[in-house]
Amino acid sequence: MSTRVEGRFGLSPERAWAAVVGIVTAILAVGSLLFPRVVYDRFVWQYFWGPVAADGQGAQCAVRDASGTELLASSGACSAAVDAGEVVAFPGYTTVSTVSYVVILLGMLIGVVFLLRRLDIGNELRFFYALFPFMLLGGALRTVEDSGIAALRAGTEPLIPFPASALLISPFIYFTVFGFTLLCVLAAYALAGRGIVDDYARPLFAMGSVALAAAFGYLSYLAAATDYVDFYPIILALTLVISTAATAVTWKLATAYEPTIRQGTGVAGILIIWGHAIDGVANVIGLNWMPALTGTANLVPKHVVNALIVDWTGRLLPQSVVSVTGDAWPFLLVKLAAATFVVWVFNGEMFEESPRYTLMLLITVLAVGLGPGSRDMLRATFGI
Repeated sequence: MSTRVEGRFGLSPERAWAAVVGIVTAILAVGSLLFPRVVYDRFVWQYFWGPVAADGQGAQCAVRDASGTELLASSGACSAAVDAGEVVAFPGYTTVSTVSYVVILLGMLIGVVFLLRRLDIGNELRFFYALFPFMLLGGALRTVEDSGIAALRAGTEPLIPFPASALLISPFIYFTVFGFTLLCVLAAYALAGRGIVDDYARPLFAMGSVALAAAFGYLSYLAAATDYVDFYPIILALTLVISTAATAVTWKLATAYEPTIRQGTGVAGILIIWGHAIDGVANVIGLNWMPALTGTANLVPKHVVNALIVDWTGRLLPQSVVSVTGDAWPFLLVKLAAATFVVWVFNGEMFEESPRYTLMLLITVLAVGLGPGSRDMLRATFGI
């Protein structure tokens, strides 16, 4: 019996998904042509391409008008442009772009599930574990792009100049990593299908590990050969040790309170909590501990949620307390609590009813923690 379910209008789920994606893309394209100042300048450019252009060229912000785009190098000039009502884009995330990326991510997730179902792959937990290096790869590649900005500020040509470097900046890096991962998945399954290897999981894990090692090796080379990239192994060690300890304590408390939490995910649940612990600990160290550990300035928040938490912690707690504890530690607690809740939601019935969709959700949950977390960890480790 066919697994394809025809909808009310005779569309399969795959065609309905493709139709929605096509319609949204067409609306943005037509709107940009008919109302360029409103649709393109004040939405597409201001929240998506403008931040990429500013980030990829090391600017404080980018300003767009009828004559084109201007990069500004000072925060004062950016503030003046905002006060003047100009279309200004700042590097990093905004509330609008964050919500939009969530919608895009969900849309991509549904499309990937359809693709895996069509290829008849990705329906077991080994697939989840085999993709683990690729979840770290996104953060490592993003740090490679950060090193390019450090090179520009030092007056040196980066390895990947703009606009090619846009492929390593959100949201384009999602598609870059996805495309590379998909090629590796197809290659690993082809090797197993032809009998060259006994199982797809090992070569797939190896491909991701090699790519991750190459990115980390390049950053290590820059640390040894240049003045604009440093190396602080204590950051890497502390992040991994504290994250592992926090995960162990969280898992112990969670399973003691609710023993069934381990039934749905098993070891994968521990890995998910660990990935989000990396994100939380990397933020605490990067935003609060850098002067004490390395003698360098603290990093600045790159995402809306942690910036909001840091801001509210600084407002709610007395300065005498913040000066001792820092203002980023609540972000770690939020990450641990949220990851534990998500692991609890993934019970055994979800795997039985829809293994591919459940696996993709697990992969996505881990990636949204481990991706930015690995970037923040590596940014602090290499001082960029």
